[in-house]
Amino acid sequence: MAEGPGAVKSIVSPLRARQNGGMKHRLLPVAALTALASCTPLTIYHKTGVEVTRMERDRTDCAVRALNAAPVATQVRQTPPTFIPARQVCNSAGVCTVIPGYWEPGQIYTVDPNAGLRARVQDQCMADRGYAPVSIPACPAGVRNAAPVQASTRLPAITPRSCVIRYDDGSWQIVTRG
Repeated sequence: MAEGPGAVKSIVSPLRARQNGGMKHRLLPVAALTALASCTPLTIYHKTGVEVTRMERDRTDCAVRALNAAPVATQVRQTPPTFIPARQVCNSAGVCTVIPGYWEPGQIYTVDPNAGLRARVQDQCMADRGYAPVSIPACPAGVRNAAPVQASTRLPAITPRSCVIRYDDGSWQIVTRG
């Protein structure tokens, strides 16, 4: 199939060109989601003064405990089928055709009946450790531009003037607007 360097280049080059072009198009939705995430509130478990790494370890430990207490129990379900009755369709010449009735199958979906219980067990575990769930709004652009780039390493006290700056690497900074 590939005889000599010219044949190999003619096969490989177009493929790479398509891959590179395709990758650019795939990255656009990722960039859009990243930009959108920077506008959404940050929901975390909070306990003033605790290191962020400690909070993350506690959250992971509680998530594992919750998973053990209420394991994933995926169930496959289906919505009921729907009957579409027969109907008559006529054209402009008055010729009519009867389209027979038919069944539309129900949609198949999955559900985890333990998901709610698992979330409650995790919330209870974190509460037992002194954390409370909080949702911190995104900082306005002016605050974001004025603040030094520095991810939070310790959870500060939260006030009504607190807001969050999200960074591309997944880290965040909680600041208090002046």
